[in-house]
Amino acid sequence: MSLKAVLLFDIDGVIRDVGGSYRRAIVETVHHYSGTRPSPESIDALKAEGCWNNDWEASRELLRRSGHDPLPDFEALVEVFNGFYFGGDPEGDPSHWQGFIGSEPLLVDAAFFADLRRAGVLWGFVSGAEPPSARFVLETRLGLQQVPLIAMGDAPDKPDPTGFLRLAAELGQRQLPVAYLGDTVADVLTVQRARQQEPQQRFISLAVAPPHLHKPEHQERRRAYEAQLLHAGADRVIPSTSAVLEVLEQTLAL
Repeated sequence: MSLKAVLLFDIDGVIRDVGGSYRRAIVETVHHYSGTRPSPESIDALKAEGCWNNDWEASRELLRRSGHDPLPDFEALVEVFNGFYFGGDPEGDPSHWQGFIGSEPLLVDAAFFADLRRAGVLWGFVSGAEPPSARFVLETRLGLQQVPLIAMGDAPDKPDPTGFLRLAAELGQRQLPVAYLGDTVADVLTVQRARQQEPQQRFISLAVAPPHLHKPEHQERRRAYEAQLLHAGADRVIPSTSAVLEVLEQTLAL
């Protein structure tokens, strides 16, 4: 099999639907401290700014913008957030977790990754998710083995491209075109900054709107969100994660 490209993925909103888990944990964390719940629109708007990829920091920023004073201690906020999301020790046995993580629909299956391999596409993940959460979805739920992964704490938060560039180099040896599929402006900006650092390398920014915007009643919001992704520099906005191989083949003429 000849290798033709590297395809890196974000996880949240791309591999799994986190509308009822991570995003819900943001809402409940803000409510825990302020007594009010931010709207999905306000979270989308915050994410569209491209610098709030970390959901702990996003929760604290929503509190700040709502006028909550004083802001909670960051470590205390993380503990509250993880209580909602994991509902147990993040480093403990996942079977004991009782939090929102248990309600995350998968957006692809293991066969999807096998198809990528057969097409000559190497794949990996660059995500802001905590390592236990990322490993749980990739290894336990999808059954993937020896997963190439950069997760929270392995590199600076996106849109800093450090982790993205590191994994791209490990997989492609800087000889193959590298595509990244994400669902936020921060993901798109990660590719833009990677191009600035390594202009000799071909990087492709693919983007998809998060699952909660694919509901029929949110078509207008989805179009606006996709326009923001394109404005930030995405090369293509695709209809779903499962369509990425077809789009990549069209883009690279594999």
